[in-house]
Amino acid sequence: MSAPWSIRLARTLFFTLAVLLGAAIAGGVKQPLWLGMLCGAAAGAFFVLVDALLAKFSFRDFSFSTLGLMTGLFCAWLVTKIGIFELPWFRSHEDSEAIRSIIEVGTYLVFGFLGITLALRSERDQFSFIIPYVRFRRDASEGEPMLLDTNIIIDGRLPGVFATGFLTGNFVIPRFLLDELQRLADSRDEIKSARGRRGLDCVQLLRETRGVDLTVHENGIHHDEPVDTLLVTLARELNARLLTNDVNLGKVAQARGVSVLNFNHLTAALQPELCPGDELDLALVKPGKERHQALGYLPNGTMIVVNHGAQFLGETVAVSASAPAS
Repeated sequence: MSAPWSIRLARTLFFTLAVLLGAAIAGGVKQPLWLGMLCGAAAGAFFVLVDALLAKFSFRDFSFSTLGLMTGLFCAWLVTKIGIFELPWFRSHEDSEAIRSIIEVGTYLVFGFLGITLALRSERDQFSFIIPYVRFRRDASEGEPMLLDTNIIIDGRLPGVFATGFLTGNFVIPRFLLDELQRLADSRDEIKSARGRRGLDCVQLLRETRGVDLTVHENGIHHDEPVDTLLVTLARELNARLLTNDVNLGKVAQARGVSVLNFNHLTAALQPELCPGDELDLALVKPGKERHQALGYLPNGTMIVVNHGAQFLGETVAVSASAPAS
């Protein structure tokens, strides 16, 4: 996978500066400029290669490993200060100073390595054991970014829900989802093409909607993993809520500690509950099982049986809810 243009630009500038620095050093020590430029190019290429190998190493991983390294070095310092090197059997050795230096360096290397690996395998909340009274918690749900799923973009209801004012926050769309929408829009299958175009239109409408903060995340995640796995991983990395209408994806995300907002759950929660005596206007569209019955449907698809409504088929009438027969 190619790196973003910003990373490529930074690598190019770094490589150029390394070559120029090598030439300047060669001129200062009265060596051929081509030799200095060659050494600078070799050093620049080496560190660019190291950066490429660390493509999946995020700033969060760097901070975790730094804290783990500090913890490991502190433990190594404690080990070297407990007086092992002052024991008579150790001091009596003729090469005690050399052995002591080798053991100290080895101790720092081992504990530093173990501290880094343990920190990288740890969850955020486990660091509260090292730093008492400090927990890496979310400050407020309103400040968390909201990661959009492909299905929720294609669904098309997002701009309308945002316009109601019930949905706030910063929306984030991963770059690989935009690429997927483009592939759908370019598909020869008419259904897939229509879904892709509707998703791209929804993204464009969100960009044009006032008050919507929409960001395209140019991530460095490898694309050889399933899209759902990439979404959950990115949500964890960004500490974001996942907005989706995919039930299975929501369950997987919640199992990995990601907050999930599901439009289907919202729709179910907003279904009206009719009590005996409630009145509503209902369009009668079909005859019922009995000759005097007529059928109507609520906006959520719930079927209503209206007794003595057969004569009003095709009309919208006021009906009153009654208790079900025992």
